Amino acid sequence: MTDLTELTAVQLLDGYRKGEFSPVDATRATLARAERIQPEVNAFVRLLADQALDQARASADRWRRGEPEGLLDGVPVTVKDILLLRGAPTLRGSKTVSEQGSWDEDAPSVARLREHGAVFLGKTTTPEYGWKGVTDSPLSGVTRNPHDPTRTAGGSSGGAAAAVAMGAGPLALGTDGGGSVRIPAAFCGIFALKPTYGRVPLYPASAFGTLAHVGPMTRDAADAALLLDVIGRPDSRDWSALPPTPGSFVAGLSGGVHGLRVAYSPSLGGQVAVSPAVAAAVRRAVERLAGLGAYVEEIDPDLTEPVDAFHTLWFSGAARVTQHLGPHQRELLDPGLREICGIGARYSALDYLAAVDVRMELGRRMGHFHDTHDLLVTPTLPLTAFEAGVEVPKGSGHHRWTGWTPFTYPFNMTQQPAATVPVGTDGDGLPVGLQIVAARHRDDLVLRTAHALYEAGITSP
Repeated sequence: MTDLTELTAVQLLDGYRKGEFSPVDATRATLARAERIQPEVNAFVRLLADQALDQARASADRWRRGEPEGLLDGVPVTVKDILLLRGAPTLRGSKTVSEQGSWDEDAPSVARLREHGAVFLGKTTTPEYGWKGVTDSPLSGVTRNPHDPTRTAGGSSGGAAAAVAMGAGPLALGTDGGGSVRIPAAFCGIFALKPTYGRVPLYPASAFGTLAHVGPMTRDAADAALLLDVIGRPDSRDWSALPPTPGSFVAGLSGGVHGLRVAYSPSLGGQVAVSPAVAAAVRRAVERLAGLGAYVEEIDPDLTEPVDAFHTLWFSGAARVTQHLGPHQRELLDPGLREICGIGARYSALDYLAAVDVRMELGRRMGHFHDTHDLLVTPTLPLTAFEAGVEVPKGSGHHRWTGWTPFTYPFNMTQQPAATVPVGTDGDGLPVGLQIVAARHRDDLVLRTAHALYEAGITSP
């Protein structure tokens, strides 16, 4: 019999269409899987079983009538507990947020999913306010890696990544302010896309400003394209939202990579120490791209280390999001978050504007780079998943999570689309991710290239 938890959204929809199984079947199976994996990986803040089954029954009725409500009718989806979901508290991984309230509004991406008949399984874990690249919080504890529960799932969308990897829903909504869909997707062996800023509307606005993106986390690029077709629509609550794209991301998947100009940067010009296993897996995937007809050149973009500017922007945002808290509430915060809030509160407006200047210059350089290169390919991360429950690998010498994420956060500063694709494993069986980056507004090229790698069969973790 078909294990419905192993099917993609595209496959589930095909089964609904043919009458082989129903949204109720799929929802029961994914809820059972979610309950089974929860003690092992801690992916969920809360499951919404009763509501999900009600939504699934309504969807099954629509399918029986031959009147599906939208592109994702009856497909189970999870929502990171940073995004508003009507009827469920959004606690943001923090003991400082009260569960009290009506919770009667959906975030824009959630609203689009609801309009298309998706089934909401529950809310997934996040570090407090999504502040770091691993997922543990004072509220919900540590989220663990599906491939080795002693390792981290990554973050900040770690619960979403673990859920998708373990079959607790084929689709997940995550957020990414410095790598937060790509980091956990790479560690857990799934696909994730940080779209061009504004492609997916965000409300309420993030305290981290225009660094923060909403993105799909899925089994493959085809599911991500389908999800982006749904959530990538304007919403009046986000003044920075982009207009609709002409056509469909799904329709653009089939173009292949023949003739694309691909820049391959294995270590950002020697700036990054990449583990040999990661480097080898990424190089094999790049060689496959060349075999599929892409013009591959080993060349490095001018990414002069922008970490100080990123810290100014990020730490200031953290200080802003916690500004309203009193002394007692501050004692409840993750100690690392409390530390960066203190730093962020001491920056001046001129410090912030100087960081914006660095960001704009980085964006200019990357825009120029993409005049001659359609895509940039790098490792997603220089390492595989490390010990759970710590912000940085022990003995690494890093103080903050940005020390081990040099390939991800620069593209939040430039607002470019960037995806991670699983391209193998290391000697411990831990997944390796390859990052694909394109110029702003070329999400279609990122998805098309990732899809080509899936079609070539080299993306299984």
